[in-house]
Amino acid sequence: MPSRENRAITDLGTLKALAHPLRMQLYRGLCVARTATASQLAEQVDEAVSLVSYHLRKLAEHGLVEEAEPQSADGRERWWQPASDGVSIRDRDFRDAPERAAAHLAATRLIHEQRTDMYRSYLDARQTWGPEWNSAAPDNESLLRLNPGELAELAAELLALAKKYDAKGRAAEAAGDTEGRENVALHVYGFPFRV
Repeated sequence: MPSRENRAITDLGTLKALAHPLRMQLYRGLCVARTATASQLAEQVDEAVSLVSYHLRKLAEHGLVEEAEPQSADGRERWWQPASDGVSIRDRDFRDAPERAAAHLAATRLIHEQRTDMYRSYLDARQTWGPEWNSAAPDNESLLRLNPGELAELAAELLALAKKYDAKGRAAEAAGDTEGRENVALHVYGFPFRV
């Protein structure tokens, strides 16, 4: 799948389509796999293929996923891929009405709950990853003193750095360097707080 920019979600219909627990899992699974069939995704999420197919079609209706080139000779298999490298859902695009703000908050909570579940799964399986992965996996907290502009600048720099390392890893993998390479989730949160 060629590299494309993140898609900014600004309409309520698309936000609600994605803000469904199973659809969000399927979308994330496709982002990791790059291409997959409904059967492959159904196995990952432990759901019926027919249900997964239904939710993939709903995601496709909103332009979040699209059909991919077949990856096998079996013409009956329908392959899917993300329609962009990812999505961005910003508060500023949903502040204008209470229903939109509530939908944004619900989607954001779901995203963070699923991220927390991913991290908990890693912690529960930490022993199986071995010392190299456990030493390499960051677990940091930085308490900074910034203004909104500085926080936005920091966020942009961190995203650019993550994209740089993703491109580097994918290029190495495409060149045959697959030894010890795994999917890695990097979750970065920055938010104001008062004590």
